[in-house]
Order: sequence, then C-alpha cells, then structure tokens
Amino acid sequence: MSRFSLKGRTALVTGGARGCGLAFAEGLAEAGADVAIFDIIPPVEEFFQIEKKYGVRTAHYHVDVSNPESLKEGFAKFSKDFNNALDICVPCAGINRHITFLEFTYEEHQNLLATNVMGAYFTAQHAAKQMIANGTKHGSIVMVASIASYMAIRSQLSSAYCGSKGAVRAMVPAIAKELVPHGIRVNSISPGYVNTEMTKCFPDLLESWKDEIMNRRVAEPDDIRGACVFLASDASSYMTGQDIRVDGGVTVW
Repeated sequence: MSRFSLKGRTALVTGGARGCGLAFAEGLAEAGADVAIFDIIPPVEEFFQIEKKYGVRTAHYHVDVSNPESLKEGFAKFSKDFNNALDICVPCAGINRHITFLEFTYEEHQNLLATNVMGAYFTAQHAAKQMIANGTKHGSIVMVASIASYMAIRSQLSSAYCGSKGAVRAMVPAIAKELVPHGIRVNSISPGYVNTEMTKCFPDLLESWKDEIMNRRVAEPDDIRGACVFLASDASSYMTGQDIRVDGGVTVW
C-alpha cells in the first residue's frame, strides 16, 4: 500500500474549510501529506484537529479564488510559509445558485463562473507554476467537477452550475496534455449528491435524491475523499486527463 502514501508531500485544497474540501484535506493528511487550505470562511473545528490527529503540518489562508489578486497573494503567502513546497493541488472551491434559467442575470452567472471556472483554472495554473519551480516528482492536480457535468439535475435549478462543472471537466484533458512535459498529472473527480452545507439548505431534496441513487443513499463528504487520495498518490501514476465519477451509480441508473 506504499503507493498510496503521501508522506513527505505538501497539498493545497481550496474550499477546504468545510464539506467536501475539508474531507479531501483530511484524506490527504491521513495519507501523510502536509495540508494547507484556502477559503473565504474560517475553518470548522474539525480542520484544527487534523494536525494532531495525523501528525502533519496544516495551515489556512483567507483567499477568494474568484479574485485574481487574492489568489495571487494567497499563493505567495503559502509558498513562503511552506518553502515553495507543493506536490498536490485540489481546486475544490465552488458555489451554486438555485435560480431558473429564465431569471438568471448576467452578474449572477458571472459571479458563479468566476469561482467555479476561473477560480479553478487559475488555482491550477498557480499550482502548476509552483510545482515546476520546486521540481516536484509527484505533481498531481485534482480538479473537482460534478455529475452536473454529465446530466441535468432534475430536482434543482442548476443550468449555470451544470455549465460551470462541464467547463471544469472539459479543461482537464487539455491542461493535462500541456503539463505532461513537467511530470504533472491532472485529473478530476465528479461527485454525485453529497450531504454538505450547500445541500443542507434543501432537506426535501436530500430525501428525494435517494430515489435517484442506485445504492439508495446520499453520500457524506468522507465517501468522496478516497478517490482524491488515489488521484493524488503514485497509485494512479498512469492516469492523467481522466475523470472519476463517485456518485453511487446516479449517472448509470
């Protein structure tokens, strides 16, 4: 199982203060990586337990990935604090808006794309530059797409969100191709329905989703993190440009 070990490596997770981002951060730490997170909200208590629980180094930074200057400054602080170390990056920060297609405004759509698409793209770019500069031999960028990139979400108003996650999944092979010469792999995860702070706002949907899921239960964030650890580790060293669906069978049901 040594190929799954991340001991001695450094990871960065955006949107890591809670939900799936926090689960990814904890999974990477459990595998041995030092972990930093970017978020616009303070981390929940569980984040502060990671360092002691797994014997790794952690740090958190207030960063808005939709703001180019905030993202640049965040990477500068992170790079200084961790001596330019970076082996793994998980651009997970994302937002959704429950608005009908006919009512969505340009400004609201632009804000969503600024986080979900531009934020993810330029987080990956900053990460790749830092990995290249430090000469890592284990570079892995794990983008976070969604089943919304494969299908319409029948129970939500998510036309803009579906488009944004489709963009994330579509950019992965092209970025992967360009980073092959630098030894950096780029893949994505497409989670299905997950019980997070974002979805808790719709308790009726959480119950109705069970009928759409092959294994009849909504995922918890911890159900998703194994795929992230796999893609971050040498166990997936022959994978790049790929997407892994972790959806309980929704997209094939």
